[in-house]
Amino acid sequence: MDIKPVRRPTQNPGQPNQPPRPLQPVQPPQPPLAQPPIPPIAEAPAPQPINSDDSGIKKVRKRKKLLIIIASLIALLIITAASLWVWYQVELSPANAKNDDKVRVEIEAASTPDEIATVLKDKGVIRSKPAFLWYTRLSGVQNSLQAGDYMLTPSESTPQVVEHLVKGSVDTFTITFYPGATLVDKVTKPENRKDVTSVLEKAGFTDAEIAAALGKTYDHPLFQDKPATADLEGYIFGETYQFNTGVSVEDVLTRTFDEFYKWVVQYNLVSAYKDRGLSLYQGITLASIVQRESGGDDKAQIAQVFYSRLAINMQLGSDVTYQYIADKTGVTRDPSLDSPYNTRRYAGLPPGPIAVPGLAALRAVAMPASGDYLYFLSGDDHVTYYARTLDEHEANIVNHCLQKCQII
Repeated sequence: MDIKPVRRPTQNPGQPNQPPRPLQPVQPPQPPLAQPPIPPIAEAPAPQPINSDDSGIKKVRKRKKLLIIIASLIALLIITAASLWVWYQVELSPANAKNDDKVRVEIEAASTPDEIATVLKDKGVIRSKPAFLWYTRLSGVQNSLQAGDYMLTPSESTPQVVEHLVKGSVDTFTITFYPGATLVDKVTKPENRKDVTSVLEKAGFTDAEIAAALGKTYDHPLFQDKPATADLEGYIFGETYQFNTGVSVEDVLTRTFDEFYKWVVQYNLVSAYKDRGLSLYQGITLASIVQRESGGDDKAQIAQVFYSRLAINMQLGSDVTYQYIADKTGVTRDPSLDSPYNTRRYAGLPPGPIAVPGLAALRAVAMPASGDYLYFLSGDDHVTYYARTLDEHEANIVNHCLQKCQII
């Protein structure tokens, strides 16, 4: 190993020699001052790399969820609105489209729309109270509903019912009484009945109102010779009438009496019946029998047969008279029934009318056809056959009435 000699410094030429400086004693090293402990520095979490794609996807997903929620709410609102609309339209429809019976509805003065709706609902002429109130509110007629008596039907829709109430008491209704009908029919099926009582019930009158009106005593020239004990059978003239709402049963019946008497006067029936030995009451009684026996234009000839029998004190022999009293009293129809209404057993006229006579029957009794027939029958072909003798009559039965003549 090569050891290089240490070069010592040389004095600069021209500078005096300096005495060497004394050596300073070497100080021993001092211990370091005590320092407070430095707390460890927490390590910062390692920085995560920022992924811009993940952040965008999350925003898109949130936006989609929000849109789905909004769309669902809108769909729910649409479905709810559609359901409410369908419900509303259904509830505005007739309460019973097949029921044309008149229902009498009384709306009292100062009734609120809510009270009116309650009455209509209780009477069965509207389907829904809320729908009625909404309709009147949306139509702007809620404060135009008028008090009064109305004849309404369950077959009318709520808008039609409201129209009646807006018009008020000027509303009208019709009633048709049928020729040949009786005061009460206890035999025919209710839906097919055309008796006076059923017609009035269908017009909206109550049983109590009808019973009171039919049992009332009326002061009218039509009843000039009607026995005090006789009821109104045969006096409700068959015709179609129009009335304003609010009329009573008495008003309706009086109108039929007026119509009846108008024809009595026009055709001078009192005098015409008197010429044939009958009072007005008896003429109406005979006309009611002719009405029930006749099927068409044969009334005048049938009247002639009955007059011919009365002239010789022969029983009228009419099946419809004993059938009437049997039905009225609720007993079995029997040709041998012991009743003054059975003209097979008793001669002369029955005690009173058996049905409503039409104008043609009333006039037939006033002006019967000519002839000397004593018998007649309605054949199976609905043609009326006449005979002068019993043999001819029995031959007509064999030839023309094998079915109908077996019916009691």
